[in-house]
Amino acid sequence: MKITVLNGSPKGELSVTMQSVAYLAKIYPQHEFNIIHIAQRIKRLETDQAVFDQVIDQVRASDAVLWGFPLYILIVHAHYKRFIELIFERGAEAAFAGKYAASLSTSIHFFDHTAHNYIHAICDDLEMRFVDSFSPDMHDLLNEEGRQQLARFGQQFLKAIQNQAPTQRQYPPLTHREFFYQPELPPNPVATAGKKVVILHDEQQPDSNLAKMVARCRSALAGEVTVVNIHDIDIKSSCLGCLECSGNYHCAYTGKDGYIEFYKATVMTADVIIYAGRMVDRYLSSRWKMFFDRIFFNTHTPVLVGKQVAFVISGPFSQVPNLMEIFSGFFEFQGANIVGVVSDESGNSDDLDRLLDQLLARALAYVQAGYLRPQTFLGVGGMKIFRDDIYGRLRTIFAADHLAFRRMGVYKTFPPGELNIALLNTFVAPLVNLPPIRKKFDKMIKKQMVQPHQKVVAKARMKSNEGFCST
Repeated sequence: MKITVLNGSPKGELSVTMQSVAYLAKIYPQHEFNIIHIAQRIKRLETDQAVFDQVIDQVRASDAVLWGFPLYILIVHAHYKRFIELIFERGAEAAFAGKYAASLSTSIHFFDHTAHNYIHAICDDLEMRFVDSFSPDMHDLLNEEGRQQLARFGQQFLKAIQNQAPTQRQYPPLTHREFFYQPELPPNPVATAGKKVVILHDEQQPDSNLAKMVARCRSALAGEVTVVNIHDIDIKSSCLGCLECSGNYHCAYTGKDGYIEFYKATVMTADVIIYAGRMVDRYLSSRWKMFFDRIFFNTHTPVLVGKQVAFVISGPFSQVPNLMEIFSGFFEFQGANIVGVVSDESGNSDDLDRLLDQLLARALAYVQAGYLRPQTFLGVGGMKIFRDDIYGRLRTIFAADHLAFRRMGVYKTFPPGELNIALLNTFVAPLVNLPPIRKKFDKMIKKQMVQPHQKVVAKARMKSNEGFCST
């Protein structure tokens, strides 16, 4: 059987993910694995229709497609995203329809599920027969168990193709609303009160809903507001995956385009950041993906700590919960506070006006009060994954992250973390878990757990209902 492998790594043959593909090709020589370096060749695929058609012809002639990719900012690389956009823009969906498909990535398991969710949904939109996803750790190929599981994944995929196994669509088609937003001027613009507000968008059609939503946001704010179309930023390309930044944050593009200077001067100094974009397939545009990929010049060091971020979306946002998972995971990891999301998928123009006004008012109120919502599992769990790997096996490579994590106190979250906890676990826990003591302890535990909290509640004083109050 002929398997077309669409490589989503900008590093081409030097991709760790492609080594897993090479391993499958080696142990299953009776099948043909043809690798196409999509992300590495995206400019040629964009500008040369004949080259793009060759890829589509190869897909059409294959028995199945294996989507192979590394993780870039919680999803696939911007160049891979752009190729997916080209499939729909150029009407090439028919070449994929009915083909069996699977996805394979390598990573350290930081939001690998959101990347696979995205590719699975794209396969469903292309009416492919999606079989399975496989997401090993980047070093799993180096151990016997990892190789065995990879081989089993490959075997099951090939069997499904050979046996024409039935598959079921998981992601329903998106429903786009026909709605033309007609905003009114805001009656009471919100004062920025000296806080720096930045609105970033990628809209190039001045009469679109998104363009009008951006304009409404600007007019709803009284004070200095920076509005930037990210198409106007000098960004030569997405992240190369070269890791030149890993030692001292020195990106390969330093001095070669305007992205790093812009991000440091405009985004990292903002108090409130509004990200405005139109949904393209099941994400935002590939331009937005390029913008997010290039944030990696900071490697894995959070640089948006304490900032208020909000999203203004044109499109069926609520139909793609995976997108909110990506937003939440990334910005919680960055230490930012997500104020909310407003989309144009429901209500009338007056409703949308009020929602946008409220979103901006809330963002300014939050920044004035210093309000930061507690992180959920997405932020806490994500940081612990990087904490462990940067402290351990990745420290030599990501020296800049290691120094930053140490400076930011990230390593202090290692258990036991505090001396009193260490003493408790070392000396008290063994005694408590002796059967006679444990029996009495179990009867007291509910009351003892709540007692410290009850003391705090007892000391609480009434707060003002106006605005936010710090404790």
